[in-house]
Amino acid sequence: MNQLEIMTPRLILKSITPAVIHEMFNTKSKEAIVDYLGLDDKGYEHYKGMHEKGMETHRFSLFYFLLIEKEQNIPIGECGFHSWNILHRRAELFYVLRGDEHKHKGYMTEAVQFVLDYGYKALNLHRVEALVAEDNMPSIRILNRYGFKFEGVRREDYNVKGVNENSVCYSLLRWEWDV
Repeated sequence: MNQLEIMTPRLILKSITPAVIHEMFNTKSKEAIVDYLGLDDKGYEHYKGMHEKGMETHRFSLFYFLLIEKEQNIPIGECGFHSWNILHRRAELFYVLRGDEHKHKGYMTEAVQFVLDYGYKALNLHRVEALVAEDNMPSIRILNRYGFKFEGVRREDYNVKGVNENSVCYSLLRWEWDV
């Protein structure tokens, strides 16, 4: 697998693209995929669905990093871009830590800095947006830390367990990052 790796003080960020996912499912066993990505059965099925149903079109793709905690060498989450519109140079930032034991330790704050820098410089993004739940204060603090601007509320934008909830939209433009 041809993957980019970025080292941060406490993390290894390994790039994941549609090509990497397809290669894994075409050449690796379920056990090898689960081990490499640090997945449970539900996570494996999610990735399998991405492989089988597709992840990109002629205009949209995704690019993200698997977050590996250096000390224990274990996958702890993901951070990157989905809804990456290559033509218009914009993408939606997403991030997730898989276990509560990894939260509130600054891992995501550390990862987001490197991921944004990569997005603006290597992926040539002009606009990065983030949609978060209105009450997700840890996520909103990360966005504020990196200069994201509040744009508004997307009403009943996100379905959580059968209930449509609002998302708040933040964005950061390349020239705001480069300052």
